[in-house]
Amino acid sequence: MTRRCAVLVLLLSLSLSTALMAQSAPSTDAAIRASFAKQAADWNRGDLDTFATAYKNSPDILFIGSKVSRGYAQMLERYRTVYSSREKMGILTFSDIEVQPLDAHFATATGRFHLERTADGGGNADGSYMLVFERTPQGWKIVRDVTIPAPKP
Repeated sequence: MTRRCAVLVLLLSLSLSTALMAQSAPSTDAAIRASFAKQAADWNRGDLDTFATAYKNSPDILFIGSKVSRGYAQMLERYRTVYSSREKMGILTFSDIEVQPLDAHFATATGRFHLERTADGGGNADGSYMLVFERTPQGWKIVRDVTIPAPKP
């Protein structure tokens, strides 16, 4: 009897866990897409400090681009150095966004970015990204960022 009860409890737990994950998937997707929309608006206003709040303010975050940056301060400094003027920042758009909840605390997002810039700003730039988001008390925050610029033609 105890074995049968244990199996029943396990099956009920798995069913409940699956139902809760399915229920949270749309809200996770919507929250992360809203984060992208806010980031683009912040960037397009030239506000790097607010743009960076999409990342978890932690020494443990990891940004992998042409160089590897670890920690919030290093990531923000990299953005400030690379995008030191409005011309270099340009206008940011995200596309082809796909959000994949992994569990109640983590999700990934993949997609493409485009920077519309003048020749003075370095010309247009495109690329792909894969982000890992963590659900925090402040909402979904980026903890891993792998950004791959598209090759220049």
